[in-house]
Amino acid sequence: MPGRMRLATLREGGRDGTLVVVSSDGARHVPATEVAPTLQAALDAWETCEPKLRALAVDLDAGKVAGRPIDPSALHAPLPRAYEWVDGSAYINHIVLVRKARGAEPPATLETDPLVYQGGSGAFLAPTDPIPLVDPAWGLDFESEVCVVLGDLPMGTPASEAHRYVRLLMLCNDVTLRNLIPPELAKGFGFFQSKPASAFSPFAITPDELGDAWKDGRVHLPLVTRLNGKVVGDPEAGPEMHFGFFELIAHLAKTRAFAAGTVLGSGTVSNADPARGISCLAERRMREILEQGEAKTPFLADGDHVQIAMADRSGRDLFGTIDQKVVAQNAVGS
Repeated sequence: MPGRMRLATLREGGRDGTLVVVSSDGARHVPATEVAPTLQAALDAWETCEPKLRALAVDLDAGKVAGRPIDPSALHAPLPRAYEWVDGSAYINHIVLVRKARGAEPPATLETDPLVYQGGSGAFLAPTDPIPLVDPAWGLDFESEVCVVLGDLPMGTPASEAHRYVRLLMLCNDVTLRNLIPPELAKGFGFFQSKPASAFSPFAITPDELGDAWKDGRVHLPLVTRLNGKVVGDPEAGPEMHFGFFELIAHLAKTRAFAAGTVLGSGTVSNADPARGISCLAERRMREILEQGEAKTPFLADGDHVQIAMADRSGRDLFGTIDQKVVAQNAVGS
């Protein structure tokens, strides 16, 4: 459909990269610098920039402008840094399983009040960046998620109006250090060291790229995660997302406004049916404990390979692939 749009950011032109428009087949890109130098600049002036970017996408697909081949390693996260990164936990099956894994009860408001935390957003990982493994004892894990990128969001925005502020969608690997979570939460002040930098998909797409799979503030498609080349999960992202993005947005906006470029995550995509697999290792480990009395799956180790992707019902790749290898490294100053 003419006018659909995918955007990406090249690792050049400064710390915020250079904005490009991507062809509908994900194979080519063209600079968008005459419209906006960076994705954040485009989001800041979306009403002006969006139609120009869409027109450029149409021209690229029609061959009216020359495109260059996509090199995944040359791409940063669509937003290399963001004003805010807020991650939800909208899949009840995931909440119940991971809380069992650390001996904690789900909150009494599990089904009535969304869970969110505010993560670090000053330095995101690119889709092909390595996942740093500093200490295996920390319990390195992946978490496969769907995200939305927001426009300027006024305080008090209700769920019924939230669709107006969804600009783009991405995928995310919300990297987590599982064994650092219990002592952090025991302090009563939330996640911090247990949540290192997250990685994002090569492409950020407009909601209309999803067609009728974008419905009720949910993406009704399977999210596929591969570990060392094997599919470990393909859960449906839509039906079991208890709070959709519109409800999450309303929750965010209850007491304050948010700037354009805020990234909001769904939390780990999870289905109750074990046949749909996992989007994080913590869920597999908890199922092993419940079924066998102990966790047998190790957390990520040096050399492990994590890939996260989503296709539409015709098989067309939507976001490109988060494609990361775990690399052991020492912390600076250690």
